[in-house]
Amino acid sequence: MSWTVADAVDHKGFPADRTKTGGWVPAALILGIEICERLSTMGIAVNLVTYLIGTMHMPSATSANIVTDFMGTSFLLCLLGGFLADSFLGRYKTIGIFAVVQTLGTGMLATVTKLPQLRPPPCKARNSCEPATGFQMGILYVALYIIALGTGGLKSSVSGFGTDQFDDKDEKEKSQMAYFFNRFFFFISLGTLMAVTVLVYLQDEVGRSWAYGICSVSMFIAILIFFSGTKRYRYKKSTGSPIVHIFQVIVAAINKRKMDLPYNLSLLYEDTPEASRIQHTDQFHFLDKAAIVASDDFVHPGSAPNPWKLCSVTRVEEVKMMVRLLPIWATTIIFWTTYAQMITFSVEQASTMERSIGSFQIPAGSLTVFFVAAILITCAVYDRVIMPLWKKWKGKPGFTNLQRIAIGLVLSTLGMAAAAVVEKKRLSVAKASGNAATLPLSVFLLIPQFFLVGSGEAFIYTGQLDFFITQSPKGMKTMSTGLFLTTLSLGFFVSSFLVTVVKKVTGNHGSQGWLADKIDNGRLDCFYGLLAILGVVNFIVYIICAVWYKPKNTKTAAVQMENTGNGSFAEEKC
Repeated sequence: MSWTVADAVDHKGFPADRTKTGGWVPAALILGIEICERLSTMGIAVNLVTYLIGTMHMPSATSANIVTDFMGTSFLLCLLGGFLADSFLGRYKTIGIFAVVQTLGTGMLATVTKLPQLRPPPCKARNSCEPATGFQMGILYVALYIIALGTGGLKSSVSGFGTDQFDDKDEKEKSQMAYFFNRFFFFISLGTLMAVTVLVYLQDEVGRSWAYGICSVSMFIAILIFFSGTKRYRYKKSTGSPIVHIFQVIVAAINKRKMDLPYNLSLLYEDTPEASRIQHTDQFHFLDKAAIVASDDFVHPGSAPNPWKLCSVTRVEEVKMMVRLLPIWATTIIFWTTYAQMITFSVEQASTMERSIGSFQIPAGSLTVFFVAAILITCAVYDRVIMPLWKKWKGKPGFTNLQRIAIGLVLSTLGMAAAAVVEKKRLSVAKASGNAATLPLSVFLLIPQFFLVGSGEAFIYTGQLDFFITQSPKGMKTMSTGLFLTTLSLGFFVSSFLVTVVKKVTGNHGSQGWLADKIDNGRLDCFYGLLAILGVVNFIVYIICAVWYKPKNTKTAAVQMENTGNGSFAEEKC
């Protein structure tokens, strides 16, 4: 085995010495950034709605939309972070820059929540509250979206830079990579648990500014630790952004839209080495026109063609493969719309219910601990019980990725149905008690909706990740992961859109409708019921798309997962 890693360099640009760079220690330094990012983002998200309603005196629906827009933007900016990392900065610089951005954002949020001038005065009476001014909300928005920018940049590169520290051509390091992915998920879960328990408790009992200040300081320390490993990291050269490659095919196909495809498809342009070629397929013939050779494509004999004018068949087929993913991609968005309710309206429900255990009162935002627990329990049961039984019965090591997605969609739909039933009960108690500040109803009635949706995430997250990694081209793994993350982003944005539409449609003739400023005066159960119905319709469409989808050859997918090291994550995640 060579002392150097073939496709990696050290911090000086020389071939990376495997005895001095990479391995578990540098990867562990990178994990510190991830746990602090998760602590900050989830600690803010799960309890932000109570701050907006209780301190900033914003209406219920508006508060929910602010939270979902913040989370949606965080995930959407992963595409920007990935593009910058692939095309210009590299993963190391991207992590460093955006970690600093997030540190500044959480520091600013700590300041915003501390200064009394940046929030409205306390309510004089229960129904006499002065809402936050445009200036006060504007400063809050600036802090939140600086954090969203930092989160997006970090998420796009942390896992990739972690895997760069291992050589998948070396058996020992390949096994270490699998262990790294296992620990990566553990740290994500650990960060989330700390966020929804310790951090939320500090926000409610000590002060939000202290809690957010802890996030900022911890991220600053994580940055120092991250930079301390500069000399020990392995750096892999960027091969260019897959987004650019996709646009090149689309532009070339549009420019040649009036040209006819040759009768013999072997005349289409192909310059990819034989071992890496993808065979031509019959779908999406319009894209094939990008590979038609025109007289002016080669300016100089022997020179490479302009990729914006002529693309190889393999490059065209890569884009086709990404297009085939889109129906499955679209039908998984609704799950994350359901997920959004767990950190908005469900937390608001909890804030009105009895949360005391003896002398200790559970913070409303901490109810999401049942959500995280459901994920971990489901993963354990799946690994230790379902997979062995399924293998014994069917001879297969667990459900396929499409089956896991389907199970996740079903569980989330059942979660919304359960949420509708519980909310109907909560509203009847609220009406009977005259809208008391704390209803004589245990908050643990909300556990079924948290548990069902949490279990659904355990299946759908791993199913989506496995699907997008194994069914995408080898050169577009980063792009496919970004595509997966956009389902989370769009799910939050769809939630905001639905809330806005439902509030407008049901709030006519002086009525506040289903989503009133105070949930005790609305019909949140009807909104949950609407989401359950949409879940059923979406599931039917998903089944149609899953039947239509033609998966890649299993052997090819397995080889690509092995070559990229991403397969370990899909398997170890749950």
